[in-house]
Amino acid sequence: MKPRRLFEITLGIITSVGGYLDVGAIATAAEAGASFRFALLWVIALGTICVIFLVEMSGRFAAVSKHTIRAAMRERLGANFFVWTYVVESIVHILALASQIGGICLALQLVTGIPFHRWAVPVALVVWLVLWWGTFKLIERWIALLGLITISFAVGAVRSHPPLGAVARGFIQWAPPHDPASYWFTAVSILGALVSPYLFYFYSSGAIEDRWDETHITSNRLIATVGMGFGSIMAMSILICAAMVFHAHGVGVAEYEQIALLLTPTLGRWGFYLFAASLGIACFGACLESALTVAYELAQGLGWNWGESVAPAKASRFASTYTIAIAVAAIPAALGVDPLALTIFTMALTAVVLPAVLIPFLTLMNDEELLGTHVNGRWSNGVVLAVSVLASVLALVTIPLELFGG
Repeated sequence: MKPRRLFEITLGIITSVGGYLDVGAIATAAEAGASFRFALLWVIALGTICVIFLVEMSGRFAAVSKHTIRAAMRERLGANFFVWTYVVESIVHILALASQIGGICLALQLVTGIPFHRWAVPVALVVWLVLWWGTFKLIERWIALLGLITISFAVGAVRSHPPLGAVARGFIQWAPPHDPASYWFTAVSILGALVSPYLFYFYSSGAIEDRWDETHITSNRLIATVGMGFGSIMAMSILICAAMVFHAHGVGVAEYEQIALLLTPTLGRWGFYLFAASLGIACFGACLESALTVAYELAQGLGWNWGESVAPAKASRFASTYTIAIAVAAIPAALGVDPLALTIFTMALTAVVLPAVLIPFLTLMNDEELLGTHVNGRWSNGVVLAVSVLASVLALVTIPLELFGG
């Protein structure tokens, strides 16, 4: 494989940093470890398998069809379908963006002591400036490199010396050890955090921006596997750290200030700052992805000029869309809405809407006019469909239990 193709793996890394290691993945993995020790590792593994399939599909779709997912949905399924699904998905995307802005604000609060709500406007402004002045290559490469700081979670997990037998059982333990409603609600939240729709919309759009073609199919598989695998290992590391630090001492996770102590037992004082840096950088990458996805979907569906590497003057409606999305998403943090509560709710809501997002996508992935011989196989369709339906059913059952049962 050519060196340039190997460098393109950074697209998978940034997608995993923004899609896996965002405020949602960190919060849900930490809560899972604190509440249920290693018993929810299997959910992260299941979500990882699904995401690898989805990301590979979205890259293959863009490379072969030369269409983005949203443009193809508009063309194949009609304007009404596009509008309805865009409205639903945009609500979820903007809530996710609000959670990411809140995560950056919390990281800054941890380091400076200044209340997180005071950081909302400056953070939103910086995110907007990076999108306004930056290019896709800048975001793809530099944020990916900065995101490698999250390896500190893996270091912390190894240095905590978890019991390997108990960790291994976490991948096959499907029964809740206690409190079934909370157990399954946390499982749903993890799946919602991992299988985020903006993840593969962003990846597909990035493949078009990078001008992929059929020669990228093999490298796309490597990118999807390496990128999502990287994110998966970090998410599992967070869960293991939380199990060893919080569950071992009977401490629950009620706010992010507690999660900030995740690495201090193994990495000392530097663990606190590494956590804050990891949280801030991961959420910053996710902010860029979420805001761009809102703009990507609308511009692609309506046929506007679009592209992060296109000057705003030449794609004014595209730039205006992500500007409005960022401004709206900054409001919850500015009002002091608890980022952890907002994050958990958003992740569970994401799980509810997954079938509405993924079933049309699977329809496109089986369209021979668009993909020819590169359509999905039965195994790919079955895995993605099964995980999305499972997440949705669990969400519809457990969300009312959590809301009304406390």
